Amino acid sequence: MVSKTEDEQLIRLENQVENGGGGTWEYLSLVRKLKLRRSDKVFKYGSAILADPKKRSALGPEEWTLYEQVAIAAMDCQHLDLAKGYIKVLQGKFRESKRVGRLEAMLLEAKGLWSEAEKAYSSLLEDNQFDQVIHKRRVAMAKAQGNLAGAIEWLNKYLETFMADHDAWRELAEIYVSLQMYKQAAFCYEELLLTQPTIPLYHLAYADVLYTLGGLENLHAAKKYYAATIDLTGGKNTRALFGCGSAIAQLTRGRNRDDKDNSELQSLSAAALEKAYKQQSPTKVSALSSALRSLKVSS
Repeated sequence: MVSKTEDEQLIRLENQVENGGGGTWEYLSLVRKLKLRRSDKVFKYGSAILADPKKRSALGPEEWTLYEQVAIAAMDCQHLDLAKGYIKVLQGKFRESKRVGRLEAMLLEAKGLWSEAEKAYSSLLEDNQFDQVIHKRRVAMAKAQGNLAGAIEWLNKYLETFMADHDAWRELAEIYVSLQMYKQAAFCYEELLLTQPTIPLYHLAYADVLYTLGGLENLHAAKKYYAATIDLTGGKNTRALFGCGSAIAQLTRGRNRDDKDNSELQSLSAAALEKAYKQQSPTKVSALSSALRSLKVSS
């Protein structure tokens, strides 16, 4: 995940390049370092460097890294002829390279030649079954074809080997949620929380899944994880605040009406919500108050 400092640096460089202030290579390098795509801008700025022999030669060995980066951006932007040209340059420099072979397979994928791309990826995996990028391309290809069951299958196979890949667990969880397979999604978020317990996003997503599943035990757990999100974000996550109040409202409709801690937490959540809305969206305070009343929540 990109830190706040890195995001600020990226935006600063992006504005600087956009306004003609230089720093193009630094921007492209940062995008690559953070494993972001920014395909339109990478293609725009990167192709300009590659088209200028002096700028290109000044990069030294990094020239080939830029060719790869811009080729991928060109495919994302559907400039397939240009992508093919960049890949051809790399083929001439690195004959029999598996990394260039991966780009060739991605080009087939970008053209919608699914079966040919699958054959190319399978062939590459025979040489290196631990190539994470190729495994993820298979997932992406299944999703592009609307085959979510296939994407789930590929992700599960991938995670059997690369169990520490947080992005893969999160992607799998989101697919499960989209298919309303909430128990399976809950398992994925549990895996994420075991290894990254200080990331609010995972607490919040897990709480949402538990709340959706419903039932006394799940609602109690949802309240706990909403509260953890509130704690980790310094009380500034409105979704967690509302979720916490909603979970408690559901619990108090059952057999736990005399829980003083629940009542206090619910009131604190409502007060924090009202304060946030007054500061950020004052025109919607009345709508919030109405929603809180419907849940029998008040500050």
